[in-house]
Amino acid sequence: QVQLLESGGGSVQAGGSLRLSCAASGLNIYRRYCMGWFRQAPGKEREGVAEIYTGDDSASYFESMKGRVTISQDNANNMLYLQMNSLKREDTAMYYCAAVLGTCYQSVQFEYWGQGILVTVSS
Repeated sequence: QVQLLESGGGSVQAGGSLRLSCAASGLNIYRRYCMGWFRQAPGKEREGVAEIYTGDDSASYFESMKGRVTISQDNANNMLYLQMNSLKREDTAMYYCAAVLGTCYQSVQFEYWGQGILVTVSS
């Protein structure tokens, strides 16, 4: 049973930084996954932030936070990270970790989702 647990959220002032973590359990250690970060702001649809393929560390970023975030992963410890810098008020949202078996590709459908963690950016 795959479980994803986010941590590291909280409140930060505009211009500040946060690092989100996602602890993954139940993943097949012999397989490779596309893992990603998504967010959903109040009253808005969920949108992608970044994706990474655990097989080769290749990453891609969505326009939502491009240039201000870095996605990374630690295969040995089944951890996924999202370093967020220069945060803006409009980055306030629930942030979700997600995973799916196989490579990342356009419109990939993620199968496993965390419960989400709140990030609040104040001015």
